[in-house]
Amino acid sequence: MAERLRLMTVHAHPDDESSKGAATMARYRAEGVEVLVATCTGGERGSVLNPKMDRPEVWRDIAEIRRKEMDRAREILDVRQAWLGFVDSGLPEGDPLPPLPEGCFGLKDVDEAAEPLVALIREFRPHVIVTYDETGGYPHPDHIMTHKISVVAFDAAGDPERYPEAGTPWQPLKLYYQRWAHGRMVAQHEAILAAGMESPYTESMERFAKRPNNDHLITTRVVCGEYFEIRDDALRAHATQVDPDGFWFRIPMDIQRQTWPTEDYQLVRSLVDSQLPEDDLFAGVRETVEAGVGSSTQ
Repeated sequence: MAERLRLMTVHAHPDDESSKGAATMARYRAEGVEVLVATCTGGERGSVLNPKMDRPEVWRDIAEIRRKEMDRAREILDVRQAWLGFVDSGLPEGDPLPPLPEGCFGLKDVDEAAEPLVALIREFRPHVIVTYDETGGYPHPDHIMTHKISVVAFDAAGDPERYPEAGTPWQPLKLYYQRWAHGRMVAQHEAILAAGMESPYTESMERFAKRPNNDHLITTRVVCGEYFEIRDDALRAHATQVDPDGFWFRIPMDIQRQTWPTEDYQLVRSLVDSQLPEDDLFAGVRETVEAGVGSSTQ
């Protein structure tokens, strides 16, 4: 039997997997790809962003509640999920910024923090890994650290001289950064206005226009519009983090599919040949796996 394709996504907190690339994962699961979400922290210092859940008992049990939310989202997406066991750093606010709390993920030594991820890669043996870029997608210390350990682990997992106690070496074949397309918000905003509706983007468009447009970095657009409802259901499962009546869910689904039916990525490392631009995270990998060329470095 042919080897099954395997995808790993590496995220900072429970809920990140549902807001970043969830429809892509749902599509690949429907195609029979094995998918594993690696969650770096428990989200213990996250805010309660849903006013309906902002109650004292939620704050007391936030770590356990977020674990249960992650379990539900995992079921909806039909993926596997593993905790790397680090403690949420929180998002520092103020001027000057306060120091990060002792022992948190953002203060860990990068090489030490990469070891649990190396061990997970060697156990799961993914062909493709998706993570954040060097900015973390936004400047949360846990997102930035997630990027750092993912880059280290991608290279180290296949090297038998690194982390010798972390299992049999396995070299993933492709590394991607998840990208939020600048053009996506613009296209959806204009389509909503053209349909005679009020756009939830109106207040943020001026601020958004000042952000750098990095769409030229996108190499890979995965068509997954038919899985947007699964994405939204998974996101709603993180009830402390997302208001079901909030911004995330105000874009009409037909406009989403018509204007931007893809989730977008930047290919940053590849050990296989594929032609850019791509429409498949496994471009080049499928041929390699079908030819029986493995990535183990035993």
